[in-house]
Amino acid sequence: MGANNFDRRDFLITGCAVAAFAATPIAAATSSDAEKLITRLTKDINKSIEARSSDAALFVQFEKIFRKYADVSTISRYALGADARSATKKQLSEFSDVFVTYIARKYGSYFKDFIGGEITVLGSRVVKKYFEVKTFTKLRGQEPMEVLFHVSDRSGSLLLFNLYVEGVSMLLSERNEIGSMLDKRRGDLDKLIADMRILNAG
Repeated sequence: MGANNFDRRDFLITGCAVAAFAATPIAAATSSDAEKLITRLTKDINKSIEARSSDAALFVQFEKIFRKYADVSTISRYALGADARSATKKQLSEFSDVFVTYIARKYGSYFKDFIGGEITVLGSRVVKKYFEVKTFTKLRGQEPMEVLFHVSDRSGSLLLFNLYVEGVSMLLSERNEIGSMLDKRRGDLDKLIADMRILNAG
């Protein structure tokens, strides 16, 4: 896959991941509810990027959206992989916090590419204990692609916990990235958290 495809895929994986959800228990939710989440997602993203704010302001807005709508706890724990099991509650909390900011800064600039873009919801289905919403997504100047959004009530509310862009899982992508960062620090989670704080402040 070329660099251009990688960039647009990463943008969609993370940019779309920031929003999802509804404070409705999945037992009371329907496929229609899940589809409406993705419709609101488009509006939230467009509202942020169409303001044409500075990069710093965009990163802040991106972080707010991610914290509000994504299942941050599930995503951050999965990103840590096996290391999450040996981490203390304090470490998990601190990592989750820096991870959200890291994601916002890492992919926030991709939001600009969404100006003029469009996400069309094609339908949804129940898969085991979560909803999968199928969409047709097009960025300006790019070939359209299929994006699958996964939402569940793992946190007690209907929240986004994963998505697939061109067959690539957001959860697996982030797990590989964080895993590589941990390996470079010999598995020292405190060191990773400290370094991510420095990176986020830069």
